[in-house]
Amino acid sequence: MFDTDRMGDELRALKVDVTRLLSAAGEEMFESSKDRAEALADQIRAALTELGETVEQEQEQLQGLVAERPITSLASAFALGVVVGFMLRRH
Repeated sequence: MFDTDRMGDELRALKVDVTRLLSAAGEEMFESSKDRAEALADQIRAALTELGETVEQEQEQLQGLVAERPITSLASAFALGVVVGFMLRRH
């Protein structure tokens, strides 16, 4: 009436099927996550490249300003240092 061998075989087959399905689903999720991570990395690279170009342009502009007005630049840096010093001393 109750065939334990047959039931055991079916449970083993079910276990194999479930393992295979979980493995396939895991691989698909891994590939999907990998693709998203690569796309995000490409976006970050593009943003960093753009940021680097912007910083380089700003640096050139700042160097030009300092070269044109060295005394004013020195006085501004000194004033900024004094202000930061007072702010740090309070806290």
